[in-house]
Amino acid sequence: MLNYLLENDLIRFSEKNPIDWKDAIKISSENLLEKDLITEEYISELINSVEEYGPYIVLVPGVAMPHSQAESEAVKGTAITFTHFNNPISFEDGNEEKDAQLFFTLAAKNPAEHMENIANLSELLMEDGMIESLIAARSIEDIKELL
Repeated sequence: MLNYLLENDLIRFSEKNPIDWKDAIKISSENLLEKDLITEEYISELINSVEEYGPYIVLVPGVAMPHSQAESEAVKGTAITFTHFNNPISFEDGNEEKDAQLFFTLAAKNPAEHMENIANLSELLMEDGMIESLIAARSIEDIKELL
């Protein structure tokens, strides 16, 4: 998974400080937008999903996986992008369990690709110490050392 992200230039260390989780989702989607894999509408779908269902995208403390329905018309191509923020972003006031600093933003053209992305991401995050190492990373070189 890390190789895929590196080889496809899908890793960003954000210098921006999001004002809230909505802003963080917008920033974490920029790479997909720049690569013409999604439209602006997809970013709205991501935000609307969290507004409707709550912060379900925070998989574990520190990690968010913004995604929307698997067959969105606003998705042009399948990819995952990784955005590292300098500070945790709160999705639920007073609940640190729902803070995230690592954003893996998914876009998928169909349900099979959506599930494959989720499985690959889950495998990466289950590696012992990986989440802590990713949070501690400050550069692409730090990511390369994790390979």
